[in-house]
Amino acid sequence: MNICLLIKDFAMGKKFLPDGRPTKSGGGIHGENHALQLIKLGNRVTIMAKKRFFFTKARENLNGIDLIRLHPPFRWLEIFLRLLTTHRNIDAFYIIGTPKFAVWAIIFANIFNKPVTLALTGKAEIFSANKNWRNKILAKCTNYVATTKEIRDGFIKSGGISPEKISILPHGIDTDKYPKSDEKRRKNLKIAHKIEPNRKILLFCARIVIDKGIDTLQDVWKILHKKFPDSLLFVVGGGLNELLDDLRRLSAELDDSIKVIGEVDAPQKFYQMADVYIFPSRHEGLPTSLLEAMSSGLPAVTSDIGGCEDVIFNDVNGYRVYSEDAAAFAEKISILFENDEQRLLFGENAADLIRKTCDFSIVIPKLAEIIASR
Repeated sequence: MNICLLIKDFAMGKKFLPDGRPTKSGGGIHGENHALQLIKLGNRVTIMAKKRFFFTKARENLNGIDLIRLHPPFRWLEIFLRLLTTHRNIDAFYIIGTPKFAVWAIIFANIFNKPVTLALTGKAEIFSANKNWRNKILAKCTNYVATTKEIRDGFIKSGGISPEKISILPHGIDTDKYPKSDEKRRKNLKIAHKIEPNRKILLFCARIVIDKGIDTLQDVWKILHKKFPDSLLFVVGGGLNELLDDLRRLSAELDDSIKVIGEVDAPQKFYQMADVYIFPSRHEGLPTSLLEAMSSGLPAVTSDIGGCEDVIFNDVNGYRVYSEDAAAFAEKISILFENDEQRLLFGENAADLIRKTCDFSIVIPKLAEIIASR
């Protein structure tokens, strides 16, 4: 099958924006992962995305992906021309998010009777079919993929999509890259980093922006540091420079107990070393970093929102609390810091769930079947 994947931004050519935020978004990561996994199944994949910078190439091969960067302001025309000439052999379309130019691919697919699948990975992407002409076209796809139950409900209520057209399917991860840790591994990593092996580590690994609850994270740590003065908070991820500086200043006030790591390409060792994962985000689809942490055997305390509700179950593999309630976060983390048996059981349950439901070996064949169906 020859698949055309459309996404707003992909391989932009710069790693960071001027304010410090990484350019690679969750959607871009999912797009790359899905393209590579679909290629492994024997498909050909072309990605069409915006051309953001003058110096980036209009077309290149990226790890086997045929990458097309569409030129403004006539992206719609370029899509049609390519689909009629250089890419006339496309069999099916797969859209991640709601990039404006994607509606032209939907129109093309409808004219030439080709299946088109629209996948939404965040609540903010849910559209109202009656709002404008573009949204009416978004409501004319063959299939829809929702990464969470909340998004599925949004498709039905706002988009007017028939339930039988919608599949709930997580975007997935490669669980082999995030192996389950154990106490021996955890302690050895702490020793290697010159940390006393019995010191508890709380981990946050995500983009450093307000929507991820960085302000709540700081309030939580102020409470926890009083109760567990020997514990450490690791903050891993790139983001707004001003927020990273705020975290460094707070660390200086709290005995250098916050380790601000910044952006890393391979966060695995931090998942393997930590004891508990915290995710106080305000808005989410299905957070990739949460899936990675769970795959690594970490119990999590998360906001009671979005996709967190689909994978975190109270008193089973973690806890969900109100996103603004720092005291509730601190209370649940304290339970896990103080009770090693419960913490380890929750971590085992978390790792088992992700392997059974979110591994690429389970997700991608289902996705390929949806993309091909008419």
